Amino acid sequence: MAQNPGASASSKQNQSKIPDIIIKLLLAIAALAVLIPMLFMITASFMPVMEIRKMPYRWIPSHIAWSNFYRAVAGNDGNFVFIRNVINSLLVSSTVSFFTVILSAITGYGLAKFRFKGRNIVFMAIMMTMMIPFETIMVPLYMVALNLGFQNTYRGLIVPFLMNAFGVFMMRQYLQTFPDDMLDASRIDGCSEPEIFAKIVMVNSGPALASLAILTFRQQWDNLIWPLMIAQEKRLKTVPTYIVSFAEEKFADEGAMMAVAFLASIPVIIMFITLSKYFVMGSAVYSAGKE
Repeated sequence: MAQNPGASASSKQNQSKIPDIIIKLLLAIAALAVLIPMLFMITASFMPVMEIRKMPYRWIPSHIAWSNFYRAVAGNDGNFVFIRNVINSLLVSSTVSFFTVILSAITGYGLAKFRFKGRNIVFMAIMMTMMIPFETIMVPLYMVALNLGFQNTYRGLIVPFLMNAFGVFMMRQYLQTFPDDMLDASRIDGCSEPEIFAKIVMVNSGPALASLAILTFRQQWDNLIWPLMIAQEKRLKTVPTYIVSFAEEKFADEGAMMAVAFLASIPVIIMFITLSKYFVMGSAVYSAGKE
């Protein structure tokens, strides 16, 4: 019996769509798993406390409880220290991000484009530090900071994190794909190495730099353990330490706690939206490293 070629082709086409549908369904489930907690945080921050505790949970508040945000900003003792803590977090995260991007770009450029004896050993040594948990070096690092007089200072919050191995790895992988012809042409034109790095390499590495800046900023914004150790004064505390102290004393005020969490997430969301185009383009860093 003769088979219908059209029906056979249609059947194969339908079968090829099945894996795509499954993948899209799994991605949708993963997206919901990520977005639902964020949606709960946002909606709960506008709800009265009694509505937050109700089950089943109502995703739309009956009325907006602006008092949650007032209590979140005013703090436990009503001195509005949250504003100072936000400024501290912005200062620390921005400073660390700036210097991490610059120092990682310099180191990654040297490891990617300059050949010298022991280059691979240096790179592997840097990568080995990524395998060491922060908890194992936390106490020695604290003792060093204490001996240097960094206790209760901005230097103590900033200096230990000005450089990280992941940033070096990221920039090296990206700059390995940077065209050597462009660098050689610049040298022929008489450009010095600092000029090449500043005017050519940095200018054309926007996606990698933006990705590293976002990741570093978020990491420092969420940093809790180190600020708890190095800064005991309220004027130097950061947003995560404020949330911890607020939750300890305001354990029954779920609305205010959700408002604090929502306010603390706004700067990171704004930064991501601002640099999202470069962050997505920065995926080329990883694909380039696999080629």
